[in-house]
Amino acid sequence: MTELYQHFRKEEHEFVDAVLEWQGQVLNQYSPKLTDFLDPREQEIVHTIIGSEGDVKVSFFGGYEGAERKRALLFPSYYEPSEEDYELELFEVKYASKFVTLEHRHVLGTLMSVGLRRSKYGDIIAGEERIQFIVARDMSSFVKMNISKMGKTSVALQTKPLSSVMDHKEELELKETTVSSLRLDAVLSSIHNISRQKVQTLINGGHAKVNWKTLEQPSFECNEGDTLSLKGHGRARVVSINGKTKKEKWRITVGKLK
Repeated sequence: MTELYQHFRKEEHEFVDAVLEWQGQVLNQYSPKLTDFLDPREQEIVHTIIGSEGDVKVSFFGGYEGAERKRALLFPSYYEPSEEDYELELFEVKYASKFVTLEHRHVLGTLMSVGLRRSKYGDIIAGEERIQFIVARDMSSFVKMNISKMGKTSVALQTKPLSSVMDHKEELELKETTVSSLRLDAVLSSIHNISRQKVQTLINGGHAKVNWKTLEQPSFECNEGDTLSLKGHGRARVVSINGKTKKEKWRITVGKLK
C-alpha cells in the first residue's frame, strides 16, 4: 500500500484514500458508486488506482464528449453503465444577453456563492450570448431555487436535455510575450502582469497548478500545451514556444481563459 502512495503528492493522499474507499464499497456491496465531479487530475488518479483489470471498473462522463469535469462511476465488472447513471442536469442561463455580458467567471462566482462545493458542478459552457452549466442532479432544485442573479444581472435557469449542450470551444485570449526563462514563476508573471516575487510566494504557498496538479516549485520548466492556474488569477495555457530572441529570451504565445 505504501508503494501506491509514492506515485502521488502528499496533498493527494487524502483523495487516494477516498478512491480506495469507493473501490472497497463497490467490492463489498456489489453495486455501483457515483462520485462528484472530478477535475482531469483527479480523473487520472482514479484511473491509475482502479485501472482496467480486476473486479471493479470505472468510466467517466461529464455530459458531453470533450467535457473537462466529469463524474466517475465505479462499478462491478458485470455492470453495464448508462448515461442516466451519471445523474447530470444541464441548465441554460436566460438573461438579457443583448444588453449584458456574462462570462465564465461571473457564472462560477455565483455558483460558488450559494454554498455548494465546486465538485457539485461540472463544466460551465460559455458562448456568444448563451451560457450553460452542468450540475449534479440531486443539487439541481437547490441551485434553481437559490440563483436569480449573476453579478448584477437578473437570470432564470432553464433545464435542458443533455443532447442540447452547446458546441464548446475553449476561448483563449492570446498574447505573444517574451520571458527570461520557461520557469513557472517567469511564465506566470508575464501572463498575469504581476511581479515574479509575488508569483513565487503564491507558488510556494501551494496556489499554483500545472495540468491540474499543485506544484510548489517556482523553477518548474513549462512546456508547450501546459495548462497553468494561479489562485485568484484564473487559468492560462502555453500555446506555443516560438524560439529565442537575439537577447536569449524565450518568445512564447500564451492564452488566458476568457
